[in-house]
Amino acid sequence: MSKVKTVYRCEQCGTDHPKWAGQCTDCGEWNCLTEVSIAPAVSHRAQPKMGSGGYAGQAASITTLNKVTVSRESRLATGIGEFDRVLGGGLVTGSVVLIGGDPGIGKSTILLQTATHMAAANSSALYVTGEESLSQVALRAQRLDLPTDQLKVMAETCVERICDILAHERPAVAILDSIQTLYTETLQSAPGGVSQIRESAALLTRFAKNSGTSLFIVGHVTKEGSLAGPRVLEHMVDCVLYFEGQSDSRFRMIRAVKNRFGAVNELGVFGMTDKGLREVSNPSAIFLSRYDEAIPGSIVVISREGTRPLLVEVQALVDDSQGQPRRVALGLDQNRLNMLLAVMHRHGGVQTSGQDVYVNIVGGLKITETGSDLAVLLACASSIRGKALPQQLAVFGEVGLSGEIRPVPNGQERLKEAIKHGFKHIILPRGNAPQSPIPGVNIISVARLHEALTEAMNLSEELT
Repeated sequence: MSKVKTVYRCEQCGTDHPKWAGQCTDCGEWNCLTEVSIAPAVSHRAQPKMGSGGYAGQAASITTLNKVTVSRESRLATGIGEFDRVLGGGLVTGSVVLIGGDPGIGKSTILLQTATHMAAANSSALYVTGEESLSQVALRAQRLDLPTDQLKVMAETCVERICDILAHERPAVAILDSIQTLYTETLQSAPGGVSQIRESAALLTRFAKNSGTSLFIVGHVTKEGSLAGPRVLEHMVDCVLYFEGQSDSRFRMIRAVKNRFGAVNELGVFGMTDKGLREVSNPSAIFLSRYDEAIPGSIVVISREGTRPLLVEVQALVDDSQGQPRRVALGLDQNRLNMLLAVMHRHGGVQTSGQDVYVNIVGGLKITETGSDLAVLLACASSIRGKALPQQLAVFGEVGLSGEIRPVPNGQERLKEAIKHGFKHIILPRGNAPQSPIPGVNIISVARLHEALTEAMNLSEELT
């Protein structure tokens, strides 16, 4: 019988070390090595029969690319339109989707809704829970008034056992809640560890590629908001979705940060009700709940998330500092805010060195694109000067370090979205300006930051 070996494993990257050290030599993290006993590998008695196919689902062979048989991807509707949008038009057969978010934000709820809808639509579904009992899952389904007569459920945490059952049942989709509770018999470490998560995800992904069963995998997140476990977990799967929004808000956003079959940064908007998550058909409306009258520091930006434009309100508050000036950005990159304020001082003549600056994206949305730069600076200038901008004003544009207003992608689609919602004044980069005038709409194209500030203040004077 082989002797049990002891190594020190990094909790962050999973690297094994022969002896303990204060720092992992592979990833550089401190105080992350834990002692792990490695027993001889057990036989794969429960390993599913996956044929000769490898990790990618095909036998290893060399051929030229033009001789590869291309089959049109088959998609399954989840029964929730916004969820289908985030996935790129539906769930691809044999794909693996990893969904993460804060506790209580709605991961299990939306997947239970999806499973019951797909089961009712004659797409066989299996819900595997490792965190709850079957009675708890049934109680949630009853509380949400979901059809439960077609959905199959199972409580199991052993990956080999799960793959055996999936190979026997052959469901179209399986939901695993969650990856942190699963374990493989080939490892002796506890569930939730770096090695267990990595090996469990590898087995499940290999099974999905070979069998054609689509998998939804729930993943926990750390206090920093990233998925718990090794980073390689996100590289294994086909699609990574993150829940956004505060748990105390009634709105939830699901963003695709990785998608091999659709657009990255696609956003789905949902409203949390006592009957589960309900899709929001017009997301721009929920982010534009403004006051009845114009107020300083508020402006609407025409952002673009994934494949559709969104109208979002940006609010800024600039006030005299009582000590060290603060820069707070909610829904924006704080480093970019600091850079934009420096550009506004240098090329716009607006100084904020002795003032606190607070910027917020209304509704809990996170904007990662650069098209919001101009809106942030105009909102800050409006707050500094105490002049309200017209409520029918919308803007978009990227601001460069030399003060130029750079064009952004899909400018015409953003323009159409603003006009559809009744905006009469639109400030945009000169490179995104339409070739012909639009009746009833004041299109203001600018090339420099000082031009945009002047035009915005002129509109503010007309308002008063």
